[in-house]
Amino acid sequence: MGPDWIAAEDARGRLGVRAQTLYAYVSRGRVQTRSDPHDPRRSLYRSADVDALVQRKSRSRKVSEVAAGAIAWGEPVLASEITTVAGGRLFYRGRDAIRLADAETLESVARLLRGGHGAALKRTERPAPPDHRDMRTRAYLALATRAGSDPPARGRHPLALAVEAATLLDVLTDAVAGEVGGGAIHNRLALAWGLGPGGPGADLIRRILVLVADHELNASAFAARVAASTGASLSASALAGLATLSGPRHGGATAAVRTFAAEAAQLGPRQAIANRLVEDRALPGFGHPLYPDDDPRAAALLERFTPPPDLLALRAAVKTFAGLAPNVDFALMAGCEALRLPADAPFALFSVARCAGWIAHAIEQGQADTLIRPRARYVGPEPDFG
Repeated sequence: MGPDWIAAEDARGRLGVRAQTLYAYVSRGRVQTRSDPHDPRRSLYRSADVDALVQRKSRSRKVSEVAAGAIAWGEPVLASEITTVAGGRLFYRGRDAIRLADAETLESVARLLRGGHGAALKRTERPAPPDHRDMRTRAYLALATRAGSDPPARGRHPLALAVEAATLLDVLTDAVAGEVGGGAIHNRLALAWGLGPGGPGADLIRRILVLVADHELNASAFAARVAASTGASLSASALAGLATLSGPRHGGATAAVRTFAAEAAQLGPRQAIANRLVEDRALPGFGHPLYPDDDPRAAALLERFTPPPDLLALRAAVKTFAGLAPNVDFALMAGCEALRLPADAPFALFSVARCAGWIAHAIEQGQADTLIRPRARYVGPEPDFG
């Protein structure tokens, strides 16, 4: 077993907690877990993480330490009525996102996230999308153009913001598709990528869009809320979200999954996994801090299509050797591969879907009418007052 990893009984004993509390620590990312190599049905817990929690509990923590700990998968830092993860499931305003994905469109879920009553809104006229061969660049340009001219959201009538929100989602879809279109967003994207609207490919795109529309206070949603707290326009808040989504630890994570899959295809899944574990590197596309068992979004999507054989082999090998289930990044990449979509399609789908969440968070933050402005805990040289 080794000194670095301990059994659940030992972890609970050191912490003095029940099993449910230990699982909560795991789901919040405070304790890393892995499968017991001698018994895949059991989990092992990183000893250093458990000891760090013990030390934290044994001393009185300053307010600054609590605040700093909340930034990284810590305790909630602001109130929201939009999305929550509870009991290993994802809920949009109290409704199970997995069930919503069975029949709803991104547009209807976007209205739900914004707190609307469900009635479709008439969009305003939209210009042609930016002329560029790269869909990611078109997305940035489209939102930046709107952000440069749209009025601040602060003080606007809720109905005006709702119409602007619906239009903004269409603008981003136009940018990804490369043309102004009508009809449901999933059908427009399917058509742009050579799939028949209304077919099984379009339906899988619809499910993906619904299931990744929001995910609580993730990094891009928080960035959108920071922008919105200044009174910025909805388009400016969405642009802040898109910029944050681009990072490899967020919306760019599917590229890391693709790299891992390429390693597995070249070396074999078992060797690719072993190489990463020996080098203490992550297994991208597997496991999630908020879901101690498995990511329900990934499970719901992977039920609807058959991934390519090499990805199926990688999924099985990771489950066997690391005890980790696929997360939504793996499912998103696998779905795009199964549909033979462009290489940047995972990020494009993530962007369009998550824009619905960014807008909802921006509107909610605007209603709170408070500026998000934390203080820095300065650790530099002593100030020179001379």
